[in-house]
Order: sequence, then C-alpha cells, then structure tokens
Amino acid sequence: MLLKEPYNYIKTKAFSVICRKLSLMKSLLPLFSILIIIIMGCQQEAGGGDTIVTTPAQTFLNVGYGTDASQKMDVYLPAGRSSSKTKTIILIHGGAWASGDKADFDAYVDTLKQRQPDYAIFNINYRLAGAGGNLFPTQENDVKAAFDFIVSKSAEYKISQKFVLLGASAGGHLALLQGYKQSSPVKVKAIIDFFGPTDLVDMHDHGSPALVPVLETLLGGSPVSNPGMYQQSSPINFVNAQSPPTLILQGDVDPLVAPSQSAALNTKLQTMGVIHQYILYSGEGHGWVGTNLVNSFNSIQAFLTANVN
Repeated sequence: MLLKEPYNYIKTKAFSVICRKLSLMKSLLPLFSILIIIIMGCQQEAGGGDTIVTTPAQTFLNVGYGTDASQKMDVYLPAGRSSSKTKTIILIHGGAWASGDKADFDAYVDTLKQRQPDYAIFNINYRLAGAGGNLFPTQENDVKAAFDFIVSKSAEYKISQKFVLLGASAGGHLALLQGYKQSSPVKVKAIIDFFGPTDLVDMHDHGSPALVPVLETLLGGSPVSNPGMYQQSSPINFVNAQSPPTLILQGDVDPLVAPSQSAALNTKLQTMGVIHQYILYSGEGHGWVGTNLVNSFNSIQAFLTANVN
C-alpha cells in the first residue's frame, strides 16, 4: 500500500500534466502553421527551394524619353530582376538614318527574351533625317538622350548599370558612336554591331554611289565642304584602348555597307588592343536569315557571357 498510493498519485499527476500540454499545443497549432509557412518562404528566397519571384515581368510601350513624338522606346523588364544583377540591351534600328522604326526589331526582341531571359531590353526610336530637318547629329543626340534616360530610370526599373548596345546598319553606326564617344554617365559594357558604317569619308568616296546624296544631305555637305562633321560622325576615329568589347557581324557581299567598313574597324580594334570579334558571313548581303542568323545570335550570346559580368 505504501508503494501503490505514491504510484497512483504520480500516474495521475503525469496524466494531468500531459493533458495540459496537449491542450496548449492544440491552441498553438495555428501559430506553428504560420511559422512553418514563413520558414519555408525564407528558405526558398535563400535558395533552399524554388525561387519566389518577387518582381513580375513588365512591358511598357512607347515610353517617352524626350518631347518629340519620335523620341519613344519600348521597355521589356524581366521577372525577378534586381538593380544588382539585371543587365540591359539597348536596340537601335537601321534605315539610313532617314527611315525605319523600332518595330523592325520586334523579332530580335522575342529572340533575345528567350536567349537572354535575365536581361532587360529597351528598343528605341529616334528622330529621322529628312528634307524638313533633323540632320545629323540629331540621331546621335537622340541615342545619347535615350541612354541617359534609361540610366536615370535604372533604380525605378530595378536594373543594374551594365549596358549593351545592339544596332543594325545605321543603328549599328549609332551604337558604335555612343559606345566609343561616350563614357558618362555610364560606360557601356559591350557593343553588338550588325554591318554598321564606321568611316563615313571612305563610304562617301569609295562606297555605293547611291549613298553619296544620302550622306551629303545627312551631314550637310561632302567630306571636302564639311570635313569636321564627317570626322565627328565616323566611329572609327574614336576607338582607343579603353573602348568597349565589340562584336562585328558583316555580310561579304553587302551592297550598301561595304565589308571594308567592318574590316577597317576590326583592324583598328586589333591595333588598339580592344577585345573584339569579327564574323564575316560568306554570300550574305545587307542582313540575313536562317542558319546564319541563328549563328549570329549564338555568337552574341557567347560574346555577352564572356564580356559582360
């Protein structure tokens, strides 16, 4: 009896304590559930699971960067972007400085979004030269204004200040001018040049005769009558040892921008020790499609991976 009574007391006391703990745990169960959800979310943000995208992809069309109706750009911001890691590609269309539209690059936008999903993309328009005005350097100034606008909006858009310029034909020329002449407010990390003119004196004197009146209208005269404008408008004159890495893509039977334009830039970049790559496509003219275009985008992807960090 002396042993049994203490045992019964202890058993009853323990049972009472267990019941109280179970009751307390039941009341705290909702709080535990919330804590588990929070912990799981933190693990996912830290890389413990699938990354939670906190910033959705956004598209803004026809964003103004100036007061003129032509000073517009389309903005494509990737999901999950941040001001510390998200790089940017700025597209500049061609059209002999007097025609063309950012819509010409819509297919390039789609391709770049698939191949470079972590990049923001800005596809810009600029004022076109014509009989009514907007002669050079209006187009160069517009590219600079668009670039400065994007830099100023980098915090709002949640993008870093790692910029790449990509242009074709006249757009390639404008991309080269911006990349080689400007280092403020930010120096670009790389330039992708699809058959852009590089030496406008040589283009005037030895290029396609069809381009002579275009250049003389655009630049307000000939290399003899207005040498300063031709000098300032030729990207090859501004290459130096600090110039951004440059990828040149050129067709070897281009009837408008002679391969010699890209070859001369290639030689200048090599002489100055600038990181660059020159790809000459056999049998291609002023632009190409199919296998060679796929190769071009493969080359762009590899070049950006190697040079934009």
